[in-house]
Amino acid sequence: MQQLSVTLNIPVPEDSIIIKKVEYEELKQNELQGVYWNMKDLEGKINRKHEWIKENILYPSRFRKILDVDYGGFVFYPKAKGQIWTFKATDMAKFLDEYFEEIFS
Repeated sequence: MQQLSVTLNIPVPEDSIIIKKVEYEELKQNELQGVYWNMKDLEGKINRKHEWIKENILYPSRFRKILDVDYGGFVFYPKAKGQIWTFKATDMAKFLDEYFEEIFS
C-alpha cells in the first residue's frame, strides 16, 4: 500500500488554542462547579419568569421532593421574608436537562 505524507502549516489565531476534545468536555462539565444561581439567574437560563418557575417546577410536589434541600435536594426554598432562592448550578442544570419534556409539556 502506498502512503503519502504531507506537512501542513495552518495558522492558529492569537486568541485561540487547540485542545483535545476530551479536555474541552471536561472543562464544560466543570464550568458550573461551585456556582450558585439565584432566581434571576434561573429566569435567564430557562427564559421564564419566577411565577412560572415556581408554579411549574419548584412547587409541584413531584419536583419539590427532588429539589428541596430539606429532602436532600439542591434548592434552598426561602422560609422567611428576605431570604433568597438559591440553586446549586450543576445539579439544577442537570435536573432541567433530565426533566425537560416533563417540565415544558
